[in-house]
Amino acid sequence: MAVPPYQRIAAEIAARIAAGDLAPGDRIASTRQLTAQYGIAMATATKVIATLREQGLVRALPGVGTVVAAPARPADAAPDRDRVVRAAVTIADAEGLAALSMRRLAAEIGVPTMSLYRYVADKEELLLLMTDSIFAVNPPPPLTAEDDGWRRCVEAIARQQWAIYRRHPWLAQAMSFTRPLLAPHAMAYTEWTMRALDRHGLSANTQFRAAVMVANYVRGTAVNLEHEAQAEQETGMTGDQWLQARQARFEAVLATGRLPMMARYLAADDRDFNLDTLVEFGLQRLLSGLAEVLEP
Repeated sequence: MAVPPYQRIAAEIAARIAAGDLAPGDRIASTRQLTAQYGIAMATATKVIATLREQGLVRALPGVGTVVAAPARPADAAPDRDRVVRAAVTIADAEGLAALSMRRLAAEIGVPTMSLYRYVADKEELLLLMTDSIFAVNPPPPLTAEDDGWRRCVEAIARQQWAIYRRHPWLAQAMSFTRPLLAPHAMAYTEWTMRALDRHGLSANTQFRAAVMVANYVRGTAVNLEHEAQAEQETGMTGDQWLQARQARFEAVLATGRLPMMARYLAADDRDFNLDTLVEFGLQRLLSGLAEVLEP
């Protein structure tokens, strides 16, 4: 049975790491470089990197790319659940949620994979604990709705949620509003927002919908954060650098005259578009719409 190309290439790189040709901290070829070097598709190159991560041989280094990981050292003592969760968060922060597996986590801690199931039942429970641990150290601020008004309070909680997603780009992918993780410290944000909207004659149902609407808006924008972080690691280019590299293509599309409004925007000197700007602009519009319900 033929070995799939991604496994063959991953094994070749793994052998170079084992031989010392690639030392800890050395940068591994990006997916774009792998496609050029081996004549493979981008999806295959992505599988190469994912396989090496799964084996604990490489890790993502923010601002640098994928590098050779230091050999896992045996744990000094058996880990506890908190240590397992902290290690999982560290991996997800640096390499993305897709890189987190029980095998990868065990390699990071220096224990057999099966021993992790003493602390968590499965990956779903691990994600629950990771999510709850993050919100536990970032609780909602003291509620001062009577002094500051509902809008200032909801605005503050939305910005705090955005800041959390900024620090943990994978978190938005783990969150769901249809099958939510029952994480008490995360649920406290919904409770806090409902309390900020209280005393305005709304039913509990309307308060809940409004609280989830705001949280889901922030989360919906934040799902782009991990995609961007992953793309930067794989290509070795920031978003601005990626756009600059495609400047000629943009100009060719705009030169057709079919997108005059976009052309006018891109030609403006004061254009400002990034995720921080986008989330703030939308938040203000969302709160203005909510004001029509709360302040008829």
